[in-house]
Amino acid sequence: MFSGIVEEAAQVVAIERDGGNVHLTLSCSFVDELRIDQSVAHNGVCLTVVSLPGDGTYTVTAIQETLDRSNLGQLKVGDKVNLERSMMMNGRLDGHIVQGHVDCTAVCRNVEEVDGSRYYKFEYAVDPEMARKGYVTVEKGSVTVNGVSLTVCDSQADSFRVAIIPYTFEHTNFHAIEPGTRVNIEFDIIGKYLSRLMEFSK
Repeated sequence: MFSGIVEEAAQVVAIERDGGNVHLTLSCSFVDELRIDQSVAHNGVCLTVVSLPGDGTYTVTAIQETLDRSNLGQLKVGDKVNLERSMMMNGRLDGHIVQGHVDCTAVCRNVEEVDGSRYYKFEYAVDPEMARKGYVTVEKGSVTVNGVSLTVCDSQADSFRVAIIPYTFEHTNFHAIEPGTRVNIEFDIIGKYLSRLMEFSK
C-alpha cells in the first residue's frame, strides 16, 4: 500500500532482459535502508527488491504482464523513475490510498505553463466495460500518474488534466514529461469498489 507521495526520482543504471521478464537496476539515496523482498513503487508499479549488491544500487524484476500494462518496458538506462516505499500505517496519509497496481497507460497531449505551475493533459483509451467498473476519473477526485498522487481537473470521458507545482516538477520525473510521453495511471480504488457495489445492488 502506498500514498502517492514520491520520495525520490531514481536513475536506471542497468536493464537486463530474461525471457519475458526485465530486471531493472537503479541507484537511489536510501538504498542502504532497503531489504530483500521489500515493496517499492516504481512509476506507480509495486515491485519487489530482489538484489542488493552493496554498490549503491538495487534490482527489481518486472514480469511481462507488468510490462504490457505500464511504461516500465520503455525505460532506458539513464531514465528517472519515481520511487515510493510502502506506507507506514502509523503515519499520515498525505496523498490518497494507492495500491501500486497500474490500470493502464495514458499519453501526455499538452503541457501548459500558468503562473509558475504547469497543467498536464493526459488521454487514455476508454473501455466501456472498465469504465462501468470505476476505471474513470472524476472532477476533484484522486488519480495516480507515474506514482504521484494528484487531484483531477477538467475530467473528460477519455482525458483529464492535473496541475503540477514547481516542487513536484523538480523532484519527480514530471520534468521529463512532454507531449507524446506515456505515463502510468492508477484510478482511485474507492471509485472502483463503489462501482462494483452498485453492480450488485441492481
